[in-house]
Amino acid sequence: MSLITPLDPGSSRGERTARPPVDVQQSVHTTLFGRIASAVASSCGSDHGVNEDAHSTLHRSTALFVVADGVGGGAMAAMASRRLVAHLHAALEIDGIAADTVCQAMLDADRAIAQSIAQLTDAPGAATVALCAPVNVLASKWLIAWVGDCRVYRLGAGTGQALRALTVDDTFEHLNETPPSGSSADDPARMVGNGAVVRANVVFTEMGVGDMLVACSDGVHKHLEARDWSRVLNGERALSQRCEELIGVARANGSTDDATVLLVQRSGLAVPRMSWIHRRVNGDGASR
Repeated sequence: MSLITPLDPGSSRGERTARPPVDVQQSVHTTLFGRIASAVASSCGSDHGVNEDAHSTLHRSTALFVVADGVGGGAMAAMASRRLVAHLHAALEIDGIAADTVCQAMLDADRAIAQSIAQLTDAPGAATVALCAPVNVLASKWLIAWVGDCRVYRLGAGTGQALRALTVDDTFEHLNETPPSGSSADDPARMVGNGAVVRANVVFTEMGVGDMLVACSDGVHKHLEARDWSRVLNGERALSQRCEELIGVARANGSTDDATVLLVQRSGLAVPRMSWIHRRVNGDGASR
């Protein structure tokens, strides 16, 4: 089974419809004390012939969730993003999820992608990435890692909760670096595959029952306002439907880039009452 979504076949710009098709997946991971529901949607933008985003397939036993964005203008951007996702899964499903193993896997992927591209072209190629994974058996603590401008947000359970960014884009502006000729201040200054990363960014976050993580490429987050996120994420629809709707809103707001959004939600595991408790509470005693 492939680790990542297949590439969209693409078509010429003249043939492309106003709303490109969306690839959607959903799955549920059962943990010792609960469940992790996940869904992802990805769509090729009108600027590209193939989808240069990639993401984890969700039908796997390991709760590891990755979104990667092949950098536009780079050599073989789609290959870079796909190999990055595949490399992270292959490494971390053996070495386990920890800050050091994730950072080492990113560096190893950087070298491996560069070597693969060098066999085909002298031009550089790279991808940005965001990664989420639980680090304890309760799935109450999660590791978040990223390089570049893929983002991860957290939404607390309950009404009225605000979406909170867990990542900060590795842009030239944020890093106080001068962009090279032809680049802008809000372009990613750190990528995987071209030697522009020394260590991935890593943070940890607590996840309560009902809390949600959102990982996405810039084809989504650059085109959504706070009210858009709130309206879609706070609904009662399936996670997969919310993923599709987020991409639809981004498209309606002008996104022509490849767009990928992955939602992960932690839920408790309903445990039936033990039979003796059931008899005591619902039997003929005073505890009824």
